[in-house]
Amino acid sequence: MEYSTDNLKNKKKEVNQKDAIIVFSSFTFICVAIIFSLIVYDVFTIQNLLSFGNLQVLFIYTITASIGLLLFGIILSLYIPAKLIDDTNKSYQSYSLLRMFIFLLLGALFEELLFRGIMQNLLFLFFDNQWISIIITTFLFVAMHTQYFKKPIMLLNITIPGLIFGWIYFETNNIVVPIVVHFIMNFGITLLFKYDVIRMKR
Repeated sequence: MEYSTDNLKNKKKEVNQKDAIIVFSSFTFICVAIIFSLIVYDVFTIQNLLSFGNLQVLFIYTITASIGLLLFGIILSLYIPAKLIDDTNKSYQSYSLLRMFIFLLLGALFEELLFRGIMQNLLFLFFDNQWISIIITTFLFVAMHTQYFKKPIMLLNITIPGLIFGWIYFETNNIVVPIVVHFIMNFGITLLFKYDVIRMKR
């Protein structure tokens, strides 16, 4: 009986992970379709999304922001007690490396395409002000992470990166940069916890 219960728990866990990956994949494709439509109807230009003018600048922004946000995440993790950390974040560490990679990559793709690629660009067209667009988009980004409302310190962990993702997107005009930075931050922190390189404060 004990074996059966464990088996059911493992199956439920597998299904949840697979479901999450399917959901993120679906939403990512929807975002790509919306962005494609906005380009076709001349609302956006391809230069708004994928400007490769200066590869050195893109590289510098990507590396600097990734390292900065990884350090920010590590510092927060070391100083915030484990009881104030949302359980969703802890569950990612149990994924296999491949599944964790796919899940976090799809999460970064979906969130950046939706928030920076679509919302931030549309808000900028409406307000014609970069920082108003970045701040409103970050507020919406935070609002989507409803699981963190019960543990408000986690909102800081979303707000600062959200502002940085928005800023580097406007600085580079390349949606790939915030996607890569977002992924490196999430994947890097999760790996550090998975392999006990860092531990949450008790």
